[in-house]
Amino acid sequence: MLFNSTCEAFNNSVSFFYNKTGKPISPNWRTHDFIVVGLGLPICVFIILANILVIVAVIINRQFHYPIYYLLGNMAAADLFAGISYLNLVFHTGPWTISLSIKEWFIRGALINMSLTASVVNLLAVAVERHQTIFTMQLHSTMTKRRVVMLIVTIWLVAVFMGLVPIMGWNCVCDLSTCCTVAPLYSRSFLVFWAILNLMAFFIMVAVYTHIFIYVRRRRRSMSLHTDQLSNNQTVISLMKTMSMILGAFVICWTPGLVILLLDGLSCGECQVLKYEKYCLVLAECNSLVNPIIYSFRDEDMRTTYKRILCFPWRRMRQHEGTSGIRFEPVAPSEKNSNNSTSLEPVSPQSLLSL
Repeated sequence: MLFNSTCEAFNNSVSFFYNKTGKPISPNWRTHDFIVVGLGLPICVFIILANILVIVAVIINRQFHYPIYYLLGNMAAADLFAGISYLNLVFHTGPWTISLSIKEWFIRGALINMSLTASVVNLLAVAVERHQTIFTMQLHSTMTKRRVVMLIVTIWLVAVFMGLVPIMGWNCVCDLSTCCTVAPLYSRSFLVFWAILNLMAFFIMVAVYTHIFIYVRRRRRSMSLHTDQLSNNQTVISLMKTMSMILGAFVICWTPGLVILLLDGLSCGECQVLKYEKYCLVLAECNSLVNPIIYSFRDEDMRTTYKRILCFPWRRMRQHEGTSGIRFEPVAPSEKNSNNSTSLEPVSPQSLLSL
């Protein structure tokens, strides 16, 4: 256990474990250290700002007070936490790692594990919600607010559990023979477990969206025998593009890092994991920036809310100057909500279904 005072290795510095596993910490800044910090800082800023924008949009616009948007807001919160966690990592990486204690090192890793796990589980939850909604031919999910809250709490409980597992004992502090290379205080078995768990979530998402794609394509063919509504074809095309973007972004951002962790956990000495691990970490974190773009910017109503939020300071300034009487108001509910329709057919391709 980490807090077992009888373990002599617990009194060692973080540098001891890095040197033991063949990943020595240089007291001098190297080229890749500058690259990681240089790329990490702007990415973190963009992640934080983009996800704050999503959260504010969901809060102020009553049109978004539905289960799918609650999940998107929670995903944005997870990605916001990821940006903050990674910002903390950026300022405690490279030569700065030497000054960390073992407890501080585990806390740094726990924050990253929590944030990234929450983001992945949120993506999976959105995929399942979209699957249920489309197959029941509804515009919005029938989940009650209580069930949505329970789902969100469950997501964060899973994330917290995954972050605390190494601290609670699944580490190599007292068993140096099981230490991995990428994260020298983590056990190789934990890395294998974490990588496989996330890869399983990825394959489940692929299966869910593939099922949706097949269903929508068959329904399109069936409807073409009875109607030639152009909106249906546009909705199908938009849905296909969105699914491709979701899966493509996840594969590009996550697969390299997961493969590196899996290879390191399997003790692949010829794989040169240290050569690519920091770049893979930056790439994986980019998924928290891509998520609000894919899930939110393709929604026309969400884009309109973004514009109103971003233009609000200038409108206020114009009001004070007496040049305009424009007031900032939430986006008015669209016609598709005013008639309480639950059918997917009348929904525009830029609407919620495009998620």
